[in-house]
Amino acid sequence: DLSFTWLVQRARRGDQAALDLLFMRHIGPLQRWASGRLPRWARSMNDTADLVQDAVLQTLRRLDDFEPQGHGALQAYLRRAVDNRINDEFRRVGRRGVAATLDDGQQDASPSPHEEAVAQQTESRYRAALECLRPGDRRLVVARVELGYSLEQLALLTGRSRVDSARVALRRALFRLATEMARASRCAAGNTSASRE
Repeated sequence: DLSFTWLVQRARRGDQAALDLLFMRHIGPLQRWASGRLPRWARSMNDTADLVQDAVLQTLRRLDDFEPQGHGALQAYLRRAVDNRINDEFRRVGRRGVAATLDDGQQDASPSPHEEAVAQQTESRYRAALECLRPGDRRLVVARVELGYSLEQLALLTGRSRVDSARVALRRALFRLATEMARASRCAAGNTSASRE
């Protein structure tokens, strides 16, 4: 999928909007996938969602280790990262009865307040950017990013006779979304620096 490869390349170069789009595209399906994998005794209400969010954020920051083999490859790569975090959580819960101290070399694996704030800002920028899109573009983005529709399903949804035309329309919609998200980032950065003066 050309739009996927384009997003991965942009994300590797540090494009925050591309990282945000990859995050939004994969976080929902991964949270649904992971929801039953951590037993109730090993989690609280928000632990599974937090664990998935943290694993995805950390993995997307290391995309240089990932070789894109298609849209499903990143989902599998991220699932592996989430699965590893779930295994880490099992080990942590298993040690809960024993008082443990952190060595200087160990770090807390839970998301930092900064990482949580970044994820919330990403979600806000994504939602605001969606509202700026034309309804047809919004429908394409939501169907692909949030619902995981295939290109064939997008073609049916939008009444296009060919998958290639759905691919091109999706690519354009994602580009418009990335542009709007980048604009929102610049506006937020400008407001932050203006408030410091």
